[in-house]
Amino acid sequence: MIMMRRLDQYLKNRNGHWYYLRRVPEAFAEVDVRTFSKVSLKTASLEVARARRDAMVEADNLYWASLLEHNPAANGFKKSPALQRYRGAKKRALARGYVFTPVAELVDTAGIDEILDRIVEISKHPHTKKGEAEAMLGTAEPAAVPMSEAFEIYCDQIALSDLLGKSDEQKASWKKVKLRAVSNFIAVTGDLPMDKITRRHAQEFREWWGERLKPKGNKRALNPNSANRDIGNMRSLFQAFWDYEGEPDRPNPFNKMRFGGTVYKDIPAFSDDWVRSKILAPGAFKRLNVQAQLIVYALIETGCRPSEIANIQPDCIILDHDVPHLKIRDQKDRKLKSRSSVRDIPLLGVSLAAMKCAPNGFPHYSDKGALLSSALLKAFRMNGLFPSQDHRVYSLRHSLEKRMLEADLDYGLRCLLMGHHDRRPQYGDGGSLEFRRDQMMKIVHPFSPEIFEKLSAT
Repeated sequence: MIMMRRLDQYLKNRNGHWYYLRRVPEAFAEVDVRTFSKVSLKTASLEVARARRDAMVEADNLYWASLLEHNPAANGFKKSPALQRYRGAKKRALARGYVFTPVAELVDTAGIDEILDRIVEISKHPHTKKGEAEAMLGTAEPAAVPMSEAFEIYCDQIALSDLLGKSDEQKASWKKVKLRAVSNFIAVTGDLPMDKITRRHAQEFREWWGERLKPKGNKRALNPNSANRDIGNMRSLFQAFWDYEGEPDRPNPFNKMRFGGTVYKDIPAFSDDWVRSKILAPGAFKRLNVQAQLIVYALIETGCRPSEIANIQPDCIILDHDVPHLKIRDQKDRKLKSRSSVRDIPLLGVSLAAMKCAPNGFPHYSDKGALLSSALLKAFRMNGLFPSQDHRVYSLRHSLEKRMLEADLDYGLRCLLMGHHDRRPQYGDGGSLEFRRDQMMKIVHPFSPEIFEKLSAT
C-alpha cells in the first residue's frame, strides 16, 4: 500500500542541493549492511526532490523486499523477487534522475557520454552495486505479473483516484466485488501472468459462469447480472493494468463476453395505506434499537438513501431554522453516490420528529452500512412489514417518489429532492426551502406522537 509520509521526510538540503537520507530499518539490518540509504537527488528544486524522494522510498522498499526473499530467516514479503527487482530498478533509476532503459535499447540509442554517466553513478554506491547496475544499465529482466499481484497494483496504485474521499466501508465495498471477480477467475484458470491471459482463458471463465446460470432441476435459471459484473470487472482490470504499463492497445480478451437476458428487478413502493397502518403503527419495530428506528422514520418523508441518513453529520442537521432541513453533502472521508445527490431536503412530519430525537446523527451506524441493513431487514421481516418478497427497506424511497408523482409535483423538483440527475436544462436553484416544504406538505403522512413516547435522544 502507498504510505502517507511527512511532506519533506527523508529530505536533507546541503549547500542548496537536495539529498535523500533514510536510516535502514532494523527489520532489514540482516540483509542490508548500510546504516543509512543516502543519495544525491541532483536537484536544487524542492518539488523535484520530493518526486525523486518518493521514487527512492519505493525503490528501497522493493530492494529490501527482494533481499528478504533470498533470506530464509526473514519473514513477510511473499511477492516474486524477480518482480521486486524489476520494479525496484525502474524506481531507482528514476530517483537517480534517469529513465530505466533495457540494456539492449540503451546500447542502440544512448550516446557514450550517457552510458559513462550511468557507470559513474553505479560506482558511487558500492553497497548496492548490483541493484545500481540493474537500474542504471537496464539489466533487470522484465518479470511477469500474475493476476493476483496485478489486482493489488490496481487497488493500491492505478485506481487511487476512484478511492479518494471514500470511507473505509465504501473502499471495502468497492474492492469486494472486484476481488470476487479476480478470485473466481483464478479458481477457473489459475493465477496466470497478465501477459499470458488469452481469449481462450476468457472463454473458459464465461463457460464456467454459463454452467452456473443453467437451471438445475426445478430451480429457476439465475439472473446473469452477477456473471456480467464479474466479466466486466475483469475487462476493466485488464484494460487499466495495460494502460498503466504503457500498452493501451493490447487486445482485451474479455471484450464482448457479456451474457444477454439481463433482468433488472424494480423495487416496488409501499402503498400509502401500508405505511400508515403498518410502518407508522405504534410499536411496529419491536426489539429494534432506537437509532435504527429513528433512521426508518427519517427515511419516510425525506426519501433519502439509508446510507445518507446513517452517515449524516450534526452540522448537516439543521433544526433551528424557519424550515428545518437536512443538508446532504460529501464528507471529508465519504463520497455521495453522484454529484446530483448533493441537496437540501425539508424535514416534515415523522421525519422531522425523528431528527429532533437525533440532533447529533447516528454514530452507532456511521460507516456501518452492512450492520444497518441487516438490522432493518430482520426487523421488517420479523414484524411483517414487507407486503411482498420483492419489497425492501429501500421501498420507502420509492414510496416518496411515487407520492410526489401522484401529487403532480414538478419533475425538476422531484429530481432535486431525490438526488436524481435532471436531464432538462437547469434554471435557478430548484426553489427555496419554503417552496420545497410547501410542495411536500401536500403528501406528508399523518402519524401518532405515541411512536416517540419511548424514544429518547441518541
